[in-house]
Amino acid sequence: MYEQLLIEADELEIETTEKPLPKRLKGLYGDNVIWINRNVRSYIERACALAEEIGHHHTSFGDILDQTSLINIKQELAARRWAYKRLVPLSKIVQAQKAGIRNKYEMAEFLGVTEDFLEKALARYKEIYGPFATFENYTIFFEPLGVLEMFE
Repeated sequence: MYEQLLIEADELEIETTEKPLPKRLKGLYGDNVIWINRNVRSYIERACALAEEIGHHHTSFGDILDQTSLINIKQELAARRWAYKRLVPLSKIVQAQKAGIRNKYEMAEFLGVTEDFLEKALARYKEIYGPFATFENYTIFFEPLGVLEMFE
């Protein structure tokens, strides 16, 4: 997934660089450049960070480092929502169920995301849709996680 996101960033004409960053930062975006923290060892974590930084490219403007500002917090959340939709779309949750995935650990592995990222994506979907969402002829339950196929 990390390699796919690097290609996507390149197609968007975003320069992507890996370099040591402060421990609290997994990634940073500004002026069509994404910096990924080289100290993040896992490519899965790097992919989650890169998706969020690409999300900033699509959703953010200006310097939003001051996270005490409400507008900056909203932009941070918008970038995360973009990343959740990109890496954990409802269609992939259905595909995971069809592949026999039965728990969040397996689903995170199937999707190429961290368990924490998956948990946050599912929590966000629950905020948006409530306890379940309908996708094509499937109902996706967020807690407990499950997918039910609807038949005519």
